[in-house]
Amino acid sequence: VQLQASGGGLVQAGDSLRLSCAASGRALRREAIGWFRQAPGKEREFVAAIARSGGYVYYADSVKGRFTIPRDNAENTVYLQMNSLKPEGTAVYYCAADRAFSPHTVKFSSTYNYWGQGTLVTVSS
Repeated sequence: VQLQASGGGLVQAGDSLRLSCAASGRALRREAIGWFRQAPGKEREFVAAIARSGGYVYYADSVKGRFTIPRDNAENTVYLQMNSLKPEGTAVYYCAADRAFSPHTVKFSSTYNYWGQGTLVTVSS
C-alpha cells in the first residue's frame, strides 16, 4: 500500500488543521493506521492510531481531547483532525499503515511497515 500525507501548513497557536492520509494499492479499510510526528532535533513520536474496524482509537497523552482520527473508507482516506494547536506541535507528520496492531504495539513506529512521505505543520505562537 502506498500512502500520501497532505494538508500541512503554517498556522497560529489555537488554530485547527486537518491532515489527510490517502492510500493507493490497497483498500485502506484493511489497514490499521497510525499518525506520528517528528519535530526538529527530536525522535519520531506517536500521535494517534485507529484500528481497521475503526472501533479502537488511541491517542498520545499530549493530544488527547484536541486531536481526532476519523477515517473515510469510501474515500480510502484517514484524517488527523487537529484542534487547539500548540507551538510544540510543530513537526513533520507521517501516516503509517499495517495490517493490525495491539494496545501494546500501537505506539511503536516499528509496528508499521508502510509509511507516507510526511507533511510539515508549523504552529506559530
